[in-house]
Amino acid sequence: MSRRLRIAVFDYKVISTNPVGSCHLRMLRDLCAEHDFTVFSVEFNNPCPDRIRWVRVPAPASPLALLFVLYHVLAPILYFAYRLRHKVRFDLVQIVESNLTFGDVSYSHFCHKAYLKQHWKQTRPTGIRRCLRFLDHWLHAAVEAWIYRRVKKVIAPSEGIAQELRREYHVPPDKVRIVGNPIDVSAMVPPPSFDREGLRHSLGFARTDMVVAFVALGHFERKGLQHLLIAFGRLRGSPLKLLVVGGEPQVVRAWQSRASKSGLGAMVKFVGFAEDVRPYLWAADAAVLPSSYEVFPLAAIQSLAAGLPLLATSVNGVKEFLRDGVNGILINGFCPEAVEGALVRLVALSSAQRHQFRVEAERSSRAYDAANFLTAWRRFYADFKMEPFSGKNFSAQPLRPDTLEHFL
Repeated sequence: MSRRLRIAVFDYKVISTNPVGSCHLRMLRDLCAEHDFTVFSVEFNNPCPDRIRWVRVPAPASPLALLFVLYHVLAPILYFAYRLRHKVRFDLVQIVESNLTFGDVSYSHFCHKAYLKQHWKQTRPTGIRRCLRFLDHWLHAAVEAWIYRRVKKVIAPSEGIAQELRREYHVPPDKVRIVGNPIDVSAMVPPPSFDREGLRHSLGFARTDMVVAFVALGHFERKGLQHLLIAFGRLRGSPLKLLVVGGEPQVVRAWQSRASKSGLGAMVKFVGFAEDVRPYLWAADAAVLPSSYEVFPLAAIQSLAAGLPLLATSVNGVKEFLRDGVNGILINGFCPEAVEGALVRLVALSSAQRHQFRVEAERSSRAYDAANFLTAWRRFYADFKMEPFSGKNFSAQPLRPDTLEHFL
């Protein structure tokens, strides 16, 4: 059995609604009995307060560029203060991408340099959000080269992001390990008691409508919602309806206004952020992700597990599980015409073909079950060879979150 490790995890938001944070959250919950974790984060929904220690980093959650700078300043201070106070030395420091200038392992869910070079001009937002978003990507990209040279290992959720890191920063292949993002496959299956028609009716959809779900926490421009709206505008008179799930209130209002001005009010339903997206997936007939750039889109795998045919571009992650004409339909380009073509193919499917798509969609999602995710992390920690550590041992007692004020 592998030695118990002391692991420091640095992540902005270890919460269920954050893509990277939700992966960390799952790993922490299920492996905290095997290793000692201390989390340095701005937000943390601690699943095991009696086993996992939390050091709260008092930085604002937004804008992201400011969070990046303040986290780089405050997190190291808290880390070294924590080590001095508890007389402990960590075996492994685990960071996210370039969110910290030191660490042993980088859990990389984005290659900011590749995104700025290849996708930024196509997907940039408007107004002040454009400036702030660009600054955040630029800051990350400025530090990435330094980080990927220094860390011992890189964890990537897809082969696509691993290839980008190798190409942009010459990261050796043996330095990268692929750990796909987790989903609870069985939890995505609708229960017999689910009232599908009742929910569809409450959302304004008729029995004969073909509802396509677009699920995203944000970054709607990068995920191609603008192209999706144009495509729907060209398909007026078809049975298609669009269900948009996710987004902050002010962002949702802006896109609702955009859809209304385009005369799509009757074809598009925005529901905003949802803690549990499953009912909306169960109410839909297909899922769509016309994205320009992804690392491993969790919503896409969730849609497959819910039995929905997936319409998506061939981005990182998607290209590893989408089989055109088998469990979904490939969108051949980041443009309205490509999205329209895929939607036309969806409408043309027979009921028997749609049923077979649903069967294959659920089947292809099983490789990403949470059990495989946890097995991969266990193997990684077992293989990670560390120098003998020193320092006073400590017991994991229930603690209130440590803060900078507490240390000083």
